Amino acid sequence: MRAQPAASHFVDGAYLEDTAGAPIDVVYPATGEVIARLHEATPAVIERALASARDAQREWAARMPVERARILRRASDIMRERNRALSELETLDTGKPLQETLVADATSGADALEYFAGLAPTVTGETIPLGRDFVYTIREPLGVCVGIGAWNYPTQIACWKGAPALALGNAMIFKPSEVTPLSALKVAEILIEAGLPAGLFNVVQGRGAVGGALISDPRVAKVSLTGSVETGKKVYATAAAGMRHVTMELGGKSPLIVFDDADIEDAVGGAILGNFYSSGQVCSNGTRVFVQKGIKERFLARLKERTQAVRMGDPLDETIQMGPLVSEAQLEKVLHYVETGRKEGARLVTGGGRGTGNAGFYLEPTVFADVTDDMTIAREEIFGPVMAVLDFEGEEEVVTRANETEFGLSAGVFTRDLTRAHRVISRLEAGSCWINAYNLAPVEAPFGGVKLSGVGRENSKAAIEHYSQVKSVYVGMGPVEAPY
Repeated sequence: MRAQPAASHFVDGAYLEDTAGAPIDVVYPATGEVIARLHEATPAVIERALASARDAQREWAARMPVERARILRRASDIMRERNRALSELETLDTGKPLQETLVADATSGADALEYFAGLAPTVTGETIPLGRDFVYTIREPLGVCVGIGAWNYPTQIACWKGAPALALGNAMIFKPSEVTPLSALKVAEILIEAGLPAGLFNVVQGRGAVGGALISDPRVAKVSLTGSVETGKKVYATAAAGMRHVTMELGGKSPLIVFDDADIEDAVGGAILGNFYSSGQVCSNGTRVFVQKGIKERFLARLKERTQAVRMGDPLDETIQMGPLVSEAQLEKVLHYVETGRKEGARLVTGGGRGTGNAGFYLEPTVFADVTDDMTIAREEIFGPVMAVLDFEGEEEVVTRANETEFGLSAGVFTRDLTRAHRVISRLEAGSCWINAYNLAPVEAPFGGVKLSGVGRENSKAAIEHYSQVKSVYVGMGPVEAPY
């Protein structure tokens, strides 16, 4: 086994194993080989994680914010120093090409740790004068938070959830996806090395039952999920039963609108980033590409040319631009959508077949044209490298069609007319939007969706609202007047 960790879980400051838990095989998507075997958390592991988190959080919350910040900053520095090793592990965990993981995964996790380290000492309350009396407010941590991660960005998601939670005085218990369980263990290890007290960032492995046990425990104050809408509904309902705080970052079927005055090269580049990066396994992807009819064929010709030049193969080779999908199950799901697109009358421009012929889970980057709004590939989230190109006549039409979806995570507009760009973006029902760019998600900017794509926001100053609560204190400065 090529990536076997010291143990399955990281709890109370150290690796922890309990082989009584059901096995979890970690499969390298590029070859199909099992590269590690872990075990699900047993009730004993879950209890230890919850108890240690609760106990550690009380002391952590009492520390000065600047003390918490120093630890997170040290962890950020360590992650950057070890970027190569962390990127290689991420590639083994997910199948994403090393060319990508070297710049997009551990580095973005380090950015989150650094950003929230800087933000922590700035979080203050306010004073409200009331004549003789006054009120002051205090920002307090929520307590024990549970983070549930998706399999597409395991290192980044662990940090996107852990960094704000820890910066604001909370503890975090993180459950990675059972498909990609390795990377979060390294995040926990680095945090402890940086000086984080034991128990504040615990990693426990498991499938849905483990997550259910965590989010239903009365010691948990907050649940943050990155995942599918179906999973989000279940987690949201369970959290609501205990009146817990929630952040839900769920799926999407986002529109990317290309007007006829757009720079074709930039628009094609945005469509590629919004469909084929991470083999199309990105929740914010702009998988409904609306192209104005006047430039449709030019757009498709250049898109086909650039797509067919994509280098697929061994993701550990830095010259490779696109790797496999994360699992055989995901590959079969996406292949089914490709076949459905064909059957429903979409025109296959390029791709659609198994990738390199390797034993892994490869699929060629695929483009369909002449897609209509009622086709399955235009309505359902595919989560693979399948782009649906739809054409439109005018602005009013495309805005209406773009919003006709139950999702609302992201949207993008390409045009040289910035007045139109801002006007269109203001009417699109989405939480994270781009103008003449796509899929850039700096930690400084809020990230999240509307409608079925979720509630709450990750990153930026907006995260303060989701990992802390306000206490109001009324101060009486004179005699108490009572009517009886």
